[in-house]
Amino acid sequence: MSDKAVITCALNGVLTDPRQHHVPVTPEEMAREARRAFDAGASIMHIHLRQQAPGKGHLPSWEVSVSREIQQAIREACPGVVINHTSGVSGPHYQGALDCIRETQPEIAACNAGSLNYLKVKADNNWAWPPMMFDNSVEKISDYLAAMKDAGTIPEFECFDVGIVRCVGMYRQTGMYSGPLEYNFVMGVASGMPADPELLPILLKLKLPEAHWQVTAIGRAEIWPLHQRCAELGGHLRTGLEDAFYLGDGTKVTSNGQLIEAIAACARRAGREIASPAEARQMFGTMN
Repeated sequence: MSDKAVITCALNGVLTDPRQHHVPVTPEEMAREARRAFDAGASIMHIHLRQQAPGKGHLPSWEVSVSREIQQAIREACPGVVINHTSGVSGPHYQGALDCIRETQPEIAACNAGSLNYLKVKADNNWAWPPMMFDNSVEKISDYLAAMKDAGTIPEFECFDVGIVRCVGMYRQTGMYSGPLEYNFVMGVASGMPADPELLPILLKLKLPEAHWQVTAIGRAEIWPLHQRCAELGGHLRTGLEDAFYLGDGTKVTSNGQLIEAIAACARRAGREIASPAEARQMFGTMN
């Protein structure tokens, strides 16, 4: 077990509408929310980019200038913080994501490690959104890994299902990737792995032994036992308004800071201290 837990805050995500929830969009809002999370113990900020025009904050952006401005604002607000940049794009047009990584050189970037039918069914038995494929072919993953290598960026392999966890070992075996390894077990997507703490021991058997790992738990109050078990098993921790809006007691939050306070408490209950940004950099081997 790693004695210290690295906490990542997923500040805003790509699906959450700022007209419905308190997700940050502008560089100023991102910096303010990052500072709240930073003060609560987060040393890594996972960022998504939104369009900056009035009324467009619910739409994604891949403008390099937006990425630069947001990263600069967060770094000024949170000295020493580590940036974890989004890269997820459905479909064949992902050059904007590659450009953001190559040109801004974040310390870490998400690398979705396999494809998933991204589905959800509502209580009335209708689709919550039109069924879609979150496509991440080997060719696409290879393009992302090349961009990250050029930028000196470490990939965080996001695994939405058990088979995707196994794929990461194949990327290592075939020489697609040879650097520091980080797994992110994404649990709670309706068509992916469930947010079930009992699944964690299986995932830990499937990951490569030397790799760091964390859990992204998507859901409501029911996800908190999973966070607690992750802390107890030595994983690193992540939460934020991309992943959840509710605490374990059902309270709806209005800031990332409240979620980070709660997940830091999970680490402390497991007898672990919270890693500083400098300690996170040393553990993960970031070069930037």
